[in-house]
Amino acid sequence: MSMTRGCLLCIKITMFIFNLIFWLGGCGILGVGVWLAVTQGKFATLSVSFPSLSAASLFMVTGSIIMVVGFIGCLGAVTEHRCLLLTFFVILLIIFLLEMISMALFLTYTEQFHNYAQEDLKKGLQLYNTTGNLGLTNAWDIVQTEFRCCGVKNATDWLESKGSVPHTCCVEHSPACKSNPKLWWEEACYNKVRNWVESNIRSVGIFGICILVVQVFGLIFSMLMYCQVVKAEKYYE
Repeated sequence: MSMTRGCLLCIKITMFIFNLIFWLGGCGILGVGVWLAVTQGKFATLSVSFPSLSAASLFMVTGSIIMVVGFIGCLGAVTEHRCLLLTFFVILLIIFLLEMISMALFLTYTEQFHNYAQEDLKKGLQLYNTTGNLGLTNAWDIVQTEFRCCGVKNATDWLESKGSVPHTCCVEHSPACKSNPKLWWEEACYNKVRNWVESNIRSVGIFGICILVVQVFGLIFSMLMYCQVVKAEKYYE
């Protein structure tokens, strides 16, 4: 029995430390989300179908979920409560499975995803510089300025939606710019941003793999501790 209690104590300490780090990571991600929300002001997403989907909201939601899951794990490890340990395991397993399914769907329907995203972004051009859409307007201005691009697929997206290009499509700001295509950025924003993401995909992939590994260890430790708690309770019965 002393060996069982020793294993339980070892797993308990390891799981507590793991979940404490997990919880602190959630706090950090939530903090980044709050900082983005404050500093961005009315900066919003470019998507029309998902107006609440912005970098700030994604960070805040992700951080909050991680904090809740980490807290349940810490509480379960400290109290050795079977229900909490099982709840932590189930929640973490659901998150893990959802991540795997999302990844598989994205890899399977990559082209369909890109086509849908482009069409959704083109719809958003019609709301540019209109009342109540300051966030979307600022978002497009920032993207076109930072990436030196114009339109979703090309500059004609603006001509079809608004009849003219915005000033951020201009290589140099001048009164004649909007009527002279030679003064517009030539590259499309969607391809430019997509190429930038693909060039940094290794870093994103490494980060994603680290998250998955941490989750797997969390599942293993929680189930091991659950089994040890059950053994200990049976012994005392």
